[in-house]
Amino acid sequence: MFFIFSKVLSFLMNLLLWVFAFLLIALFSKNVKRKKKFLLWGILLLYIFSNSVLINAVSWAWDIRDTNIQPNKKYSCAIVLGGFSSDDGRGGGFFNMAADRFIQGLRLQRMGRVDKLLLTGGNGLLMPSAYREADWTKEQYKDLQVPDSCLLIENKSRNTIENAAFTKQLLQTQKLKGPYLLVTSAFHMRRSMMIFKKQGIDVIAYPCNFSTRNFSFSAEDLLPNAGAMAGWGTYIKEGIGYVVTVLFK
Repeated sequence: MFFIFSKVLSFLMNLLLWVFAFLLIALFSKNVKRKKKFLLWGILLLYIFSNSVLINAVSWAWDIRDTNIQPNKKYSCAIVLGGFSSDDGRGGGFFNMAADRFIQGLRLQRMGRVDKLLLTGGNGLLMPSAYREADWTKEQYKDLQVPDSCLLIENKSRNTIENAAFTKQLLQTQKLKGPYLLVTSAFHMRRSMMIFKKQGIDVIAYPCNFSTRNFSFSAEDLLPNAGAMAGWGTYIKEGIGYVVTVLFK
């Protein structure tokens, strides 16, 4: 139920959907006053959320960009959260824009900073196919000569809450001692850390896939930008997930 609720809520919070709805109401409304009002709301909503100033400020305040791993310490495990690949519709997968999670897991293993890579991710679609991200990811690591003995697979989870719950079971089965490195995108790290710690898993943030490392502003940021509008989907989803987890978990 929680899984379906979060999916529906994220859909209803799609900003472009609201812009489109306001403009449609303005287009078909016969009341001149209502037509002008909804047209203005649609334009204002589109402009406010399509310039980069606000989304950059939210990113700067929300993202976790730093790690406090100890120099020269080798950790028992790095937990690599899924979400960096997608189903190709033919039984395989392909890397998406969050692929830095995969890269940083590989770097940690190659640099000798971790003994194990725990890959957690199943299929988060409401109507899932047979594709399981962790299984596909394991094959990609093996292609890059990562030993099978270094890879642990959790392929049942559909979201971050299930990532943490199933990962905890696997860590206990393997008798691996913490702290563990948690590898995920900077925008996703705040919610992930909260969820994993709620499960009693001792994790250290190892963020990646940064949208920015320094806050900056220029006149161009005031212009409409399709990328800024798209970025809101990410942060709205994170915000919803964070609040719902606090309230109901």
